[in-house]
Amino acid sequence: MPKVWRIVDLIQWSESYFREKSHQNPRLEIEWMLCSLLNCERLDLYMRFDEPLSGSQLSTLRGWVKRRSKNEPLQYITESCEFYGIEFFVDKRVLIPRPETERLIDEAIKSIKHVKSPNIFDIGTGSGCIAITLAKEIENSNVIGIDKSMMSLQVAKKNSAELNVDNVTFFEMDILNQYPKEKFDLVISNPPYIPKKEVPGLMKDVKDFEPKIALTDFDDGLTFYKRISKIIPHILKDDSSCILELGLGNHPEKVLSIFKESGYSNMEIFDDYNGDKRVLSIKT
Repeated sequence: MPKVWRIVDLIQWSESYFREKSHQNPRLEIEWMLCSLLNCERLDLYMRFDEPLSGSQLSTLRGWVKRRSKNEPLQYITESCEFYGIEFFVDKRVLIPRPETERLIDEAIKSIKHVKSPNIFDIGTGSGCIAITLAKEIENSNVIGIDKSMMSLQVAKKNSAELNVDNVTFFEMDILNQYPKEKFDLVISNPPYIPKKEVPGLMKDVKDFEPKIALTDFDDGLTFYKRISKIIPHILKDDSSCILELGLGNHPEKVLSIFKESGYSNMEIFDDYNGDKRVLSIKT
């Protein structure tokens, strides 16, 4: 064991260690941890190759490596996740924001570009990543994010405070049993859509660490879409949009059927940036 651990030593040792644990991207994982620990970019690591870590930094890193060896997601370990170019705080209270969800943001911005001061409603806000991003990206918008979980709302409020976003508000609400009295220019949601029977087959990183309430409806993965299809007339203004994230496989077709049966016809499904049909836009 070296007396002094340099960045290069740690990258080499950790890459070998994670590879033995069958991690798919061992070098990327230690780079992620070191960038978070040292508050630097990936390129900086290789410009500071010979820099030694302090005792406290090594202690923190050892703890992180131990947690990652048990498949805990890197985002929870470093309490950080980038979404739409914004750094969000995340922990086990909330779902980790995914890159594919960024397509919802793009479609949302397009859908209300004609509205001067849009009111936006985010169902199941979690970390607040969708609500906060829209609040930052859309000038003069007023965004409300709701969630059934008070623990999620604590994270969302922390993120809005740390990112100095003052045109977003978060409330506790169970959308399956309640809905707001006012109407909005945009309703957006990434609801729990994984069927209960599919949860055991998820990656360990997901099923063992992310909150089940944010992953599944504990049913067929369609509960929230059925509810939203019923309440849209009560919460969405005329000539407005509802934008929803969809699951993989035949999930988009099932959701589309729900809205067709509810009388909606002006609908469009968009691919995410992986080429999967993951975003449904419903216009009233």
